Amino acid sequence: MKIQLLLWAVTIFLNLNLTAAPLSGERDSVINDGPYFFLAADTLKAIWIENSMLRESYFLPDRASEIVLPAGQSTSYRELKKTFKTNPKYRQSYKRIDSIAIISDVHGYYDNYLKQLLSNGIIDKDLNWKFGKGHFVFLGDGFDRGDEVTEILWHLFKLEKQAARAGGAVHLLLGNHEQMVLYGDLRYIHEKYRKVEAITGTGYSNLYSGASLLGMWLRLKPVMITINDILFVHAGVSPQLIQKGLKIKYVNQLFAERITGREVDFPTGNEELDLLSGNGGPLWYRGYFNDTTLTVNQVDSILDFYDVHRIIVGHTPHKDITILFDNKVTGIDAGMGYGQPGYMIIYKEGRFYKGSLPGVRTGLFEQSE
Repeated sequence: MKIQLLLWAVTIFLNLNLTAAPLSGERDSVINDGPYFFLAADTLKAIWIENSMLRESYFLPDRASEIVLPAGQSTSYRELKKTFKTNPKYRQSYKRIDSIAIISDVHGYYDNYLKQLLSNGIIDKDLNWKFGKGHFVFLGDGFDRGDEVTEILWHLFKLEKQAARAGGAVHLLLGNHEQMVLYGDLRYIHEKYRKVEAITGTGYSNLYSGASLLGMWLRLKPVMITINDILFVHAGVSPQLIQKGLKIKYVNQLFAERITGREVDFPTGNEELDLLSGNGGPLWYRGYFNDTTLTVNQVDSILDFYDVHRIIVGHTPHKDITILFDNKVTGIDAGMGYGQPGYMIIYKEGRFYKGSLPGVRTGLFEQSE
């Protein structure tokens, strides 16, 4: 790791065009962040912050060497450029998957995120994919509260490529905090990112605009998917969604084309957009946990509509994994975004387990018949 970091520093200072701008009045704390890539024609512009200094460089199509990312990871110009040419996939349904791992609401706590993945066999000690043909679901809310959001995103970006090459998959679903940052609601960002704004001279949301690589990559992500007989969504599916007859493909399409990265002013005059963007939508709904009028029959109607047997959500924090409505709804947010170690859910050969930070697995329930 030390050798990789040394090579990264030498490469930056000797081989790249750099500019530097000091952060005035902030010598008491050192900021490191980035990189952020922006595409103009065939040129990728990279900016990052190293020791509270703004750096930038330009990458052209003929660049053959690897581009170093945080934590010793690397990628290529071709791999980065490909993101800007990728179309969103609205229909997200996967069958006959033997192994699934789920985590949610990491909120910038990169160390706990990595420890969970390492302890539960998703990555190896070098942070590379180890889960074979398994599917790893990140149920949203990598942003806000913690101070290592960029590291989480770049790790997921690289892990996504590694998993695909191994025959597996990484599914990053959008949460309400991704949506908030993308449209400019920054009330929960860590103070570090206020300093990032000052150093870069731009608003934090601009670093994730549609012209940025990470911003474009996030805009490709769905809000709802199914794997086997499980529906995955950040917050939940309210009964109102099925009353409107909103299928997964249509919901993902509406978010990609009309909602994600846009601030929705209510009322919009469009009942579907109002529902999806509001408290009854898949990024904000908390009814499974605080609506005392919600019945098992209503939950069954949701499951039947989407042809699944259970729903796994994040968004609403508890001290532990929370199972409700006869094992049909599982809440996985166990407070990692508030500095708690949290938990993962591991599905293997028809059984569900709670994965802990020490790597101990505790049985939860069996797959539905």
